[in-house]
Amino acid sequence: MARKYIDCREFPSDMNCSVAIAADNDQELLDAAVQHAVAVHKHQDTPELRQQIKQLFKEGTPPIERPVSHTL
Repeated sequence: MARKYIDCREFPSDMNCSVAIAADNDQELLDAAVQHAVAVHKHQDTPELRQQIKQLFKEGTPPIERPVSHTL
């Protein structure tokens, strides 16, 4: 399985989050991303949140430079 990542820097937030998370398997990445979303951004851990996060996974590793922001 290829390395995947999710980059919180792509999404606007009040705290201007600078976290990007990468892992070698989907479940590990999903668990880490959900923990971040709940602990830092105060989301509720729901099946809907997990599905949304999983759809944001990208192949490879996060870029060093901050990507362009998108809205959810």
